Amino acid sequence: MRIDLHCHSTASDGTDTPAELVRNAAAAGLDVVALTDHDTTRGYAEAIAALPEGLTLVTGAELSCRVDGISMHMLAYLFDPGEPALLAERELARDDRVPRAQGMVAKLNALGVPVTWEQVERIAAGGSVGRPHVASALVELGVVPTVSDAFTEEWLADGGRAFVEKHETDPFEAIRLIKGAGGVSVFAHPAAAKRGRTVPESAIAEMAAAGLDGIEVDHMDHDPDARARLRGLANELGLLVTGSSDYHGSRKTVSLGAYTTDPEVYGEITRRATGAFPVPGTGGI
Repeated sequence: MRIDLHCHSTASDGTDTPAELVRNAAAAGLDVVALTDHDTTRGYAEAIAALPEGLTLVTGAELSCRVDGISMHMLAYLFDPGEPALLAERELARDDRVPRAQGMVAKLNALGVPVTWEQVERIAAGGSVGRPHVASALVELGVVPTVSDAFTEEWLADGGRAFVEKHETDPFEAIRLIKGAGGVSVFAHPAAAKRGRTVPESAIAEMAAAGLDGIEVDHMDHDPDARARLRGLANELGLLVTGSSDYHGSRKTVSLGAYTTDPEVYGEITRRATGAFPVPGTGGI
């Protein structure tokens, strides 16, 4: 089985619609794909309706978190999307995204960059707006060559000249909320140092003690040394190890299925989840 447990659609900051995402996942030879848009579940219905036969969909979300001043992301799998407490927290994070992006546009204008809010809205195309949409605007204007080049201290990285903070959940609260909604929690790309400061291993150990289920190890932003170190840490802490593409369509160079999760780990995730079940494809529409 080929299993990719971290993908984004136009419901947040990917460039594939949810329907296109599942069709492309099937075409890439995947057996299981997870839809994990940022702080939203809006893409579920479209993805399920279009799900090709032979492909299974894992519903999820990527939650924005912060611990000790460090931003991090928590993947939540197979939770009940209607559970009130987790839903309220997702809405807080999602609703804060618009004023945050508008603040980044204002800072860029002050730096002499002629980006407009209308441009960012057009790029987001109704999705959950975030930094990648602002970064894409900088690419359109020729300010930076790629989206990744916008995530530097000069521009949009944490603490950068045009950075604006947003609502982020305490990860211990996120773990509690995910578990309360019947879901499974996995710390996304914990060693992605090029994105900014990373969470120390001592904090990951505290999260494991608080009920964290796993850590994402095989990821494009982790070099071989980081993967080996994280595997050792996961073994020490009794955490599941996942692998995922973190696919964003054309917004990133990584392809669907570039990194995958072991079928035994996937099976354990589905066994632990009580909020929702994987959805088998029936041919789509």
